[in-house]
Amino acid sequence: MTCLVDLFRPSVGFAAVKLLEDAGCTVEVPPLQVCCGQPAYNSGDRASTRAIAQQVIAAFEGYDAVVVPSGSCGGMLSHHYPGLFDDDPAMQARAQKVASRTYELMAFLVDVLKVERVAARYDGQVTYHDSCSGLRELGVKAQPRRLLGSVEGLTLGEMKTPEVCCGFGGTFCVKYPEISNAMVSEKAADIAATGAGTLLAGDLGCLMNMAGKLQREGSAVKVRHVAEVLAGMGDLPAIGEPEAR
Repeated sequence: MTCLVDLFRPSVGFAAVKLLEDAGCTVEVPPLQVCCGQPAYNSGDRASTRAIAQQVIAAFEGYDAVVVPSGSCGGMLSHHYPGLFDDDPAMQARAQKVASRTYELMAFLVDVLKVERVAARYDGQVTYHDSCSGLRELGVKAQPRRLLGSVEGLTLGEMKTPEVCCGFGGTFCVKYPEISNAMVSEKAADIAATGAGTLLAGDLGCLMNMAGKLQREGSAVKVRHVAEVLAGMGDLPAIGEPEAR
């Protein structure tokens, strides 16, 4: 469970659990888990990041796999945790064990569990944005598209530049708002050019950034996490829409 999912879109967490359980996994969500520490890491605060990482490692090191519905958080655990403890061999070994068992959700389903199909339906054309960390750190590209190909009623229309950053970048959008806005403006235009009625991605930070821009432009494109569609939860209010009371 990522911070953004927990605070803004819990349905992504429930969708992830459903997909994993349907694939035969026993899923636990440790109550003592905390933020992965990426905001502190990206801001250069290594001391806080180390302290956070120690809590995360303690919460997850007893499991066979750590599965994250976010490329950025998954990349933080799997690629950056061991380097935080270069001066502490014992802690570094624990970090490496957790890192080696950490997977992004789509990659775990397809590459590890060998899931080929899901029992879901979603009518209409969608387009898919490749989030930077998932793509460049974890190699998540074909996996979500393979599973989307099994969803009844769904047609995937690719953007011209699906791999180009949306401009979110965690603290990047706060440090450089003008650049971030220019980037997401180009992304919104690319989305519109596909004619798709729904935008999907695997990282909630990117999705919230793009949803905000699309709404400000008056776009009717619905924005959802890919796990929600694959889990058959595509009838929920889209990201940024008010939930039914």
